[in-house]
Amino acid sequence: MTAAAPDGRGPAAPGRDGGGDGVRNGGGDAVGDGGGGGPRITAGGDAVGKDTTDQDAADEDTADRNAADQDTEGQDAADEDTSAEPHRHLAHTWQEARQLAFDCAVPIPAAPVPLRQALGRTLAADVVAQQDMPHYASSAMDGWAVNGSGPWILAEPGQRLAPHQASPIATGGLIPPGARAVLRSESGIIGADEDGLPVLKLGGTAKPGDPRNGEHIRRAGEEAAAGDVLIMRGTVLNPAHLALAALAGSDTLPVLGKAVVRLVFTGSEVVTSGMPAPGQVRDTFGPQLAAVVGMLGGICTEEVKVGDTYAEWLAALEDTDPAGENLPADVVITTGGTGRSGTDHLRRSVAELGGRLLIDGIAMRPGHPAVLAELPDGRYILGLPGNPLAAMMALSTIGAPLLAALGHGAVPPLSELPCGSTIDADPGRTRLMPFRLLYGMASPAQHTGPGMMRGLAAADGVLVVPPHGVQLGELVPAFALPWGAPLPDASAAAAAQKPAAKRTARKTAASDGPVDWSALLG
Repeated sequence: MTAAAPDGRGPAAPGRDGGGDGVRNGGGDAVGDGGGGGPRITAGGDAVGKDTTDQDAADEDTADRNAADQDTEGQDAADEDTSAEPHRHLAHTWQEARQLAFDCAVPIPAAPVPLRQALGRTLAADVVAQQDMPHYASSAMDGWAVNGSGPWILAEPGQRLAPHQASPIATGGLIPPGARAVLRSESGIIGADEDGLPVLKLGGTAKPGDPRNGEHIRRAGEEAAAGDVLIMRGTVLNPAHLALAALAGSDTLPVLGKAVVRLVFTGSEVVTSGMPAPGQVRDTFGPQLAAVVGMLGGICTEEVKVGDTYAEWLAALEDTDPAGENLPADVVITTGGTGRSGTDHLRRSVAELGGRLLIDGIAMRPGHPAVLAELPDGRYILGLPGNPLAAMMALSTIGAPLLAALGHGAVPPLSELPCGSTIDADPGRTRLMPFRLLYGMASPAQHTGPGMMRGLAAADGVLVVPPHGVQLGELVPAFALPWGAPLPDASAAAAAQKPAAKRTARKTAASDGPVDWSALLG
């Protein structure tokens, strides 16, 4: 989906979460919106970056301005009337949501996969040579297999060679019994003996004594003997590993599990090509989401597009694949439908299927209305907001650790970088800000409204700004983008560069007599 209202029905509308970043650079200019529908003016500077005023307030769940949501767990999924007194709860903090998404999952067991699907996977058990490699002696050259010294009488290919006999052979061909060496084709000529019978003689590039015993023969077991370990467990498999496994006779390789992911794109107004008409939005998830999931360690096997009705949502989340064409999904990722409007059906569908909400909103922006649920069959449902940047921040916050845990990985690391701007406090909420590294400092990017992608496309990473804000030059947590380079860690670098303890200079022992300075004065 694209920049749309949280229910996926129409373009983004301005609202509270369209601003409020309050980012100021060293000169005092405001970067981003100032909240309350207008830019914030800071002392000594003018407001800049009004491009975020069109953010979708509904997608950030502005009805919940204090990071409190209705707890739908335990409600009748079919009965959403407001007469029931809702239970209020505080959304998870960014750190809590991230850790919970990692802790709730158990690594997927190892399983064999075909060689072509094993690239980039982690080997779960050693690959051992089942027989000698190669398992027979073969020719390393085109030419003749020979026994003894020449000239040689020609014999039929494949038969045992008696002394002074030879037979034609191609590269990789089986060395016939009795053969002692291979004479290269450019080192021999076919002539006739005194009786006119064809014989093989040295000629061309041949040197006296050619061929030496064993020359140009690939001996059995030359690469590996039966029982040798060819690839150790824990190896991340590259193309050469796959070729080696094939040489060893393997058709499959046991690899650590990875999450199989099914993508469900929602929104009747979304178009997948061309320029959208008024009331339509262009699909931004289709071109990118499967690739990002792959970078985070998942395997996307299916993409489904549905409309905005409850029946379509419920069918999309049900585990129904009568043809069995796709692997059963471990994680279903949806886009849109995480708000509270009448067309947002994610929570109701989860309840209908007997699932439970693990995360229902995160005290962060953008991406506050993200949802993580678990169904009775063990599948996880990851509900991303409908706006593209908000969705990517939610995916980075809870999708990345979830996929890491399922794939035998660790929680994605955080670095600390000096901030290139002063960022005002936003009590109760963590802000995720794409940034550029400029002169070693992380400067928040512009064009970073929930429905925008321009700032993220040029970013080096994402700042995790705490609710109390950040001062210019202060270290702030940050994480790398799935497609980006690893981030430097200023705090780790500073610790590594601590000066060594000064040594006390040793005093020169006093001499027994007066010092002779005459050599210096001469």
